[in-house]
Amino acid sequence: MEMGSGKRMRRMRMIKRVSIGGLILAGASVVGAGVASAHVTVQEDSVTAGEFAVVSIAVPHGCDGSSTTEVRIQMPETIASVTPTINAGWDVAKVMEPLAEPIQGEGGEITERVSEVVYTAKTPLPDGYRDVFALSMKVPDDASGLMFFPTVQACEQGESDWIEIPADGQDPFELEKPSPFVNVVASTDSADAAADGDTGTDGESAGEATSDVVAEVESVDSNDDDSSNGLAIAALVVGLLGVGTGAVAIARTRKA
Repeated sequence: MEMGSGKRMRRMRMIKRVSIGGLILAGASVVGAGVASAHVTVQEDSVTAGEFAVVSIAVPHGCDGSSTTEVRIQMPETIASVTPTINAGWDVAKVMEPLAEPIQGEGGEITERVSEVVYTAKTPLPDGYRDVFALSMKVPDDASGLMFFPTVQACEQGESDWIEIPADGQDPFELEKPSPFVNVVASTDSADAAADGDTGTDGESAGEATSDVVAEVESVDSNDDDSSNGLAIAALVVGLLGVGTGAVAIARTRKA
């Protein structure tokens, strides 16, 4: 009985440690989300190269307490055609500019592009309230990483220019007023092919490495009376591998 009680106590201590680690990671995620929510941002994390997508620009506040009267969204030069969503309470207009060289579109030759989409408030949007401006567009074929939508937010008093573009390798949220952006990723088939070739330090994939670690720990502890500790350690190792994989993915996204 005393031996069984000792094992239960050790198991409870291990569970408590895992729970505390999970809370720390969750807290860090909440802090990061809070920083991002203070900016004018794109709601979607990514769009797929070569496909049609909706990019939603979210405006969560006014200009230092002043109500928003106009939102001007600049289009990337790689976007030729944009279909803005009509928002209740706003007038919307597309600003056109001629192309240096005509391009071939689905309906024929295109000689001009949408350079900017302008939403003008019929009634100013008060500070402390948010709105979202959804734009439908054809994403460029090239999965070139981040695509920026510099946005000027005009208010009854003053304006906020969300137009800063990060330098290569710089975190956009290190900027005071970063431009809204979305990550352009390769199609699912290309992503799957890249994932199949993604290996660990010894040439094995992340999934294989995780399976091998779990199998090894279970094998070592299979004849051990204190097998609960072995399983807890295995869970911790799998969790750490998951965090490491996520960190690598984030680093790649920022580098892109």
